[in-house]
Amino acid sequence: MSFAPHISELLARARADLRMGLPIVLNGPDGAILAISAEVLTAERLADLRELDSEATLAITSRRAETLKARPYDGDLARVILPQDADLAWIESVANPADDLRMPLKGPLVSARSGNANLHRLAIKMAKSARLLPAAVTVELPRGQEFAARHGLTLIEHADAAPHLLQPGTLHEVVSARLPIEVSEASRLYIYRPDDGGEEHYAIEIGRPDRAKPVLARLHSACFTGDVMGSLKCDCGPQLRGALAQMGAEGTGVLLYLNQEGRGIGLANKMRAYSLQDQGFDTVEANHRLGFEDDERDFRLGSDILKKMGFSSVRLLTNNPNKLAMMMKNGVHVAERVPLKVGETAFNKGYLATKARKSGHLL
Repeated sequence: MSFAPHISELLARARADLRMGLPIVLNGPDGAILAISAEVLTAERLADLRELDSEATLAITSRRAETLKARPYDGDLARVILPQDADLAWIESVANPADDLRMPLKGPLVSARSGNANLHRLAIKMAKSARLLPAAVTVELPRGQEFAARHGLTLIEHADAAPHLLQPGTLHEVVSARLPIEVSEASRLYIYRPDDGGEEHYAIEIGRPDRAKPVLARLHSACFTGDVMGSLKCDCGPQLRGALAQMGAEGTGVLLYLNQEGRGIGLANKMRAYSLQDQGFDTVEANHRLGFEDDERDFRLGSDILKKMGFSSVRLLTNNPNKLAMMMKNGVHVAERVPLKVGETAFNKGYLATKARKSGHLL
């Protein structure tokens, strides 16, 4: 009998710790590091880090490093060495691009080029999965397991965590119930919960689709600003309502509502991207300045839900070719792409043009 947490449970605990400003210990065959989110670091914890007998670094993605002209010797990330006089304001200015235009000179920034960066890479992945800025202050530890036990910190083994983070959490149906909606009284809402402690995802089934035929389906990523508030900066709300209306008109369909706000970076980071767009950057440039890729979503979740619901073929309502490729790669046949061109406004013309030019959307 063992009540010890599984790696997925440890990772969920570590994400919560990072969001609350607690450090975590990452352990590997070549050593261990103490990692704490740069976004929620406090002066008290920074002072504690300084007392450790080891050089502190700020791990940032190569996207952020490119903006700052820092050397990403580790390929997809840079380990920026913290100057002795670096304070919270300095760390925030490197991690957060909010004041890049007002204060463009951060350096010179010196990047570490020796040693293994696998644990720093894991720290950035953990910050991303916690919906924080992808930046972590790190300090090497001589005896990571002992340090974690002594201070009551969550310990993550790299060998266990790295492969686990490459796969989406296994989804389990929690409950389903009839839910009459405007476009169809014959609708049912399904709730799916992943086993990794992540957000729940939803499926709305319109009518009684024949599992033996391609179902009209849409993978829709949550958009609080567009879906709920009616934002004019994107086309998400009109796409959601347009997809449901078409399913209602045909009498059957499945809409998957995936909780991957802001292309997978979370609402807070999405608002940071909006603030950068107000400064003149397009949606892709804003993501890169924050340290994210163009799109951080995992569309495999959608194919998993469809297969669990018994569907193997779809008529996919989308303008995004990446969704088509993902479906086919993950065992769901796309019988037809159904265009969904709605919602263009004076506020989102540039946004839509960027999606077409840089992300390949078929507009």
